Amino acid sequence: MSDSNSTEFNNPSIFLLLGIPGLEMAHVWISIPLCAMYTIALLGNVTILCIVKKEPSLHEPMYYFLCMLAVIDVVMSTSIVPKMLSIFWFNSREIEFTSCLTQLYFIHCFSMMESGTFVAMALDRYVAICYPLRHSAVLTNLVVAKIGLVVLLRGSILVLPYPLLARQWPYCRTNILPHSYCEHIAVVKLACADIRISSYYGLFVALLMTGVDVFFIAVSYTQILRAIFKLPTKAARLKTFGTCGSHLCAISIFYIPGLFSFLTHRFGHNVPLHFHILIANVYLLLPPVLNPIIYGLRTKQIRDRILQLFTH
Repeated sequence: MSDSNSTEFNNPSIFLLLGIPGLEMAHVWISIPLCAMYTIALLGNVTILCIVKKEPSLHEPMYYFLCMLAVIDVVMSTSIVPKMLSIFWFNSREIEFTSCLTQLYFIHCFSMMESGTFVAMALDRYVAICYPLRHSAVLTNLVVAKIGLVVLLRGSILVLPYPLLARQWPYCRTNILPHSYCEHIAVVKLACADIRISSYYGLFVALLMTGVDVFFIAVSYTQILRAIFKLPTKAARLKTFGTCGSHLCAISIFYIPGLFSFLTHRFGHNVPLHFHILIANVYLLLPPVLNPIIYGLRTKQIRDRILQLFTH
């Protein structure tokens, strides 16, 4: 700990997370909604997993992808919130360098997996609406498993250079990390080396996730909307579009705050640091909280099952 304020040292064994710089006096108050959001995320996503497992009628591709999303949300929120709460409640700012890189990897890896899962869900809706008679033949359990494996491997492999590159840089300025968790760019900015490789690769992965994935989702929903508008009655169009409503809401909640966080972090040099960090927290915590609520309210089978649980 004696090195925490030093300006010359080599590759510290620990980093010091500051939480939300500038709002230290409000850390306890910030922790209250944070803890509530984490609790709701855990309960909601575990409930979705239990309902899909116990209900045979939900053993379909759409709900398998929803289970993937629930697992991703649980892991992603668990990788950051407990440490943040320990900072806010117990002033436990220390995090080992290896643990920091592990947290960094999990955060970005599972963010990419979530994006890939939304693409898979868009594909499922496209086949279900545009080719309803072939849906079960196209998206078999084997195909769904292969899609899930691709989503898993893509996120795991593409994000792996983040910690590997970060481990190579010398850190000789400070070990104080002005953030509430180990975010990739925030960590490598502490290095006293040319970090353009890490920066450019991070930009490439971000553009791949938001650009390519959003493109495929947009193409899928363009075809879906064309198919919906060809339906003969207004009631049929509304009913079919309603099956996509929850997915569109979840996509918006994931991509819009993420894009805003990315743009402000890269180009918003005059934006206060605490605002950057608050937006980054919202970007990671809002989807795990709202996804089970959205799908639970808008999916009839899940909603009915939840009501049965409360009735009993």
